[in-house]
Amino acid sequence: MPQTLLLIEDNEMNRDMLSRRLARKGYVVEQAVDGQAGLDMTAALKPDLVLLDMSLPVKDGWTVAAELKANESLADIPIIALTAHAMDGDRQRALEAGCDDYDTKPVDLKRLLGKIQALLPAA
Repeated sequence: MPQTLLLIEDNEMNRDMLSRRLARKGYVVEQAVDGQAGLDMTAALKPDLVLLDMSLPVKDGWTVAAELKANESLADIPIIALTAHAMDGDRQRALEAGCDDYDTKPVDLKRLLGKIQALLPAA
């Protein structure tokens, strides 16, 4: 059974490009356009992994990560932070918020796939 990824990303171009590239790699990719929708969809879908933009409307990615990890039924879902913020301390801040890994934009698909595969059990 293909693994499901939830991409929480407000930029339509980023969402479209990344979801198509991940789908070609065999993943089922669901999408949310803001932090609250991402929280709701994570609870409803229980995806295998969440790709979380940190600069989101409604609720930012830092808040979303913390809320997901605080929810016992969702805390085991791995989260990879996706951010254009590549400043010193941003990776640490994302990990402290509850993300399991961190990747910068623009996304390097090969690098991101390695991080996804490291966090997901073999299908």
